[in-house]
Amino acid sequence: MKLNKITSLVGFLIILFISSCNNSTHKIAQVNSIKQLRLARIDSMPNLPKPFKIIDFKNLAKRYDSLVFDTMQTGKYWPLIWFDNSRKNFNQETFGIYTAMGDLRQGPEHNKGMFHESLATIGSVLGASLVGVNKVDQHGKDYVSMLKNYFNSDTKWNIMMNNTCPEVALLGGGYARDWWYDVYPNVLFYGVANLYPKEKDFKMIQRSIADKFYKADSVMAGNYHHSYFDYASLEPKDSWICKQEDVAAGHSYVLYSAYQKFKDPKYLKGAKLSLEALLSQKDNRFYEILMPFGAYVAARLNAEEGTNYDYTKILNWTFNGTPECRKGWGVLKDNWNGYDVSGLVGSTVDHGGFAFLMNTYDTMWPLVPMVRYDQRYANLIGKWMLNASNALKFFYPYEIADEHQTIPEKKKYTKGVIAYEGLIKKSHLDNYQNLEAPIAIGDGPHWVKGNPDVSQFSVYGSGHVGIAGAIISKTNVDNILQLNLLATDFYNSKAFPSYLFYNPNSETRDVVIQLGNKDLKIYNAISQTFISQSAVGKFTFKITKQNSALLVYVPKNAKIESKNGKLYADDIIIDYHFSIAK
Repeated sequence: MKLNKITSLVGFLIILFISSCNNSTHKIAQVNSIKQLRLARIDSMPNLPKPFKIIDFKNLAKRYDSLVFDTMQTGKYWPLIWFDNSRKNFNQETFGIYTAMGDLRQGPEHNKGMFHESLATIGSVLGASLVGVNKVDQHGKDYVSMLKNYFNSDTKWNIMMNNTCPEVALLGGGYARDWWYDVYPNVLFYGVANLYPKEKDFKMIQRSIADKFYKADSVMAGNYHHSYFDYASLEPKDSWICKQEDVAAGHSYVLYSAYQKFKDPKYLKGAKLSLEALLSQKDNRFYEILMPFGAYVAARLNAEEGTNYDYTKILNWTFNGTPECRKGWGVLKDNWNGYDVSGLVGSTVDHGGFAFLMNTYDTMWPLVPMVRYDQRYANLIGKWMLNASNALKFFYPYEIADEHQTIPEKKKYTKGVIAYEGLIKKSHLDNYQNLEAPIAIGDGPHWVKGNPDVSQFSVYGSGHVGIAGAIISKTNVDNILQLNLLATDFYNSKAFPSYLFYNPNSETRDVVIQLGNKDLKIYNAISQTFISQSAVGKFTFKITKQNSALLVYVPKNAKIESKNGKLYADDIIIDYHFSIAK
């Protein structure tokens, strides 16, 4: 990205001036010097979604963890966790978590206790860890180590998979036949491994995954037009399932993460080649969840490796609901009977619109930290996050009115931590055709004959709440969120605390934040100025209407220096796109 050189020079001179001042500047009106890019679909989302309420995602994530990982929980359908001693792949006990409440296929007494999905287990460990729960030693169990059983070495695939073995693969999910199901567990695992870098065997597993993905990308040589890939024989496969070119984004994410961890140049090469395979697509190939990870990798490669990928189309593909095969898959922008559901991720056309809990949580993971590396998208992501964060409450049975959910009489079984799997405009289940939108609902009854109606309560999706819990905090202004840009920015270089704030209101607002006891100077990467030379404790700043602030908390005495188009504080980058006239 090339910035206007005169504007940037003026910005740098302002920085030098403010940094030389001894007095504290706590309120400086924001002037956006970084031109914000726009997407029509997000422009059409409401500035002030209604009914408005942001739930406490961090607290919810901690409550989910404390209940779901408690083997002593009592009550119908509880506990939701059990232990599996089949010792697949690693000679150790592992654990399962129900995909949905009451799922007839699961539990210690069904299918030898072996049918459990990594989307639920790895997702739950990741979510809890992101909000500060130590999963290495919880009630005497190391839940992090137990995840290793999903590393399918017995089959020679040598990657993490959605099940521990093929014996239960046909019971549900897409093990070894639906590509995203084979790739996304590795994305999830890389997230967990970032948080537990010293866990035994994790480096070996990470190396194996990266090597497999690198070899797969080399075999396909840019052609990802396949339904899945056999990582044992290194052969692409095709079936009736959609071709899934956006798997290239998952490969690229894992390979770039591996490059950051191991510094092996072949992983950087693979990350670029797989991303370029995605960017070479002529039309939208979004299938489930992996597409937005491509935008994040592109932003990082541009910022850190000096590439110049134009990845706006990846964001359009993520949001617009225009895929060629999985028709309508994207991000909703709609109001159903006075309920704004914009920002939720899923099908924009199935039964009028069908959003999913897990997909919405997990899309936050790559798109929020992306803004650190390319602040042109700050307003866009800020507005989407406000809409998505607000609409997520509609999945939870204690947050949506009884007349807008399928089984309100059974919400007591959720203990306030398990949500419905989906939110739909027109029921796809025959028993609920009389309900008006939005309808909190789930697919569970369709998975297997006899599955109870409570299988609409999604344990797997609810376990990912920690992603939102780690990212989202409230401020003194109800509809201005504080978004932690480092929370899911895994395998990053050293960085100072960085937060995105978006003001959706039609007037300038004063935002109050708590900085703690350290004396800081505050850099705004949108206006590219220091808005304070010295700040401690409570700090107030202004955000103009429908604009963003990207604040970096820099030590007061840090040395500020501009080099090669980047701005540094004590040799740590605080602005990746700070260009001045040479």
